[in-house]
Amino acid sequence: MFKTVGIISKAEHPGVRETLERLLAFLQQRNIRILADNHSCLHLPHSKLSECALPVMGAEADAVICVGGDGTLLGAARSLAPFDVPLMGINLGRLGFLVDIGPDKMQQALTDIFDGHHEMESRSLLKLQIGSDEQIHFSDIAFNDVVLHKWNTARMIEFEISIDGHFVESQRSDGLIVSTPTGSTAYALSGGGPLLHPALAASVIVPICTHTLSNRPIVLSNKSHIQIRVCSQYCESVRISCDGQNSYRIQEDERLSISHSRHHIRLIHPAGHDHFDIMRAKLGWGGKTVE
Repeated sequence: MFKTVGIISKAEHPGVRETLERLLAFLQQRNIRILADNHSCLHLPHSKLSECALPVMGAEADAVICVGGDGTLLGAARSLAPFDVPLMGINLGRLGFLVDIGPDKMQQALTDIFDGHHEMESRSLLKLQIGSDEQIHFSDIAFNDVVLHKWNTARMIEFEISIDGHFVESQRSDGLIVSTPTGSTAYALSGGGPLLHPALAASVIVPICTHTLSNRPIVLSNKSHIQIRVCSQYCESVRISCDGQNSYRIQEDERLSISHSRHHIRLIHPAGHDHFDIMRAKLGWGGKTVE
């Protein structure tokens, strides 16, 4: 089923090289063609792997394995989204909501997956556009969230929010998080947002340290179109980020436009994957108490 597999790894981590060596041995034993990113090639200098550009990997791979934490998979997902290639993650990080295969269980989990015993799910993405009425100057996608946040200032910033062309409010705060269901366990959670099941066709707006205590998170349909205009005197003090990895500026005559992307991310999980098992483990919820 997976004849060509891409490998994307974290740049620096104590366990990356050992995990990559075991992964490489597993794939070679199955005579699988391997496409490796630059970090993986640097970690495995004696493997004779040639660096593969991500667009080539997206076009040619049947699946991509990310070795690292959720951040590694988030970056890979944004780059590979247009190619609809499924992703799976081996967790070397801390929380790991997305990368759910532990290094100690990697051999058995991959054996089951490559033997056809796995589950596939689709996750939504957000599309960010920055521009004026006349022209879109910049666009990007986000797997977790698009965040408008203050930059290099202790003061609050002020901006206006509209949804589907209807004015909602003018808000004074430290910023705003627009999150997918996947991102509801990330920055949006720390901001007091609700936990959304990843299968929901929805997004959530979460204010960051708002001046008005009545401001609360708002859950929206995936068909909703969000527009944000930053008051001109605050533009220099604002940055926009996607998944906390890319940062952009906004000019006085520009607006943010956020909607759901036409692209989706497919995630491969071991058979028996249970979203709530992960929630209990990662968030420290209690287990069963009733016998």
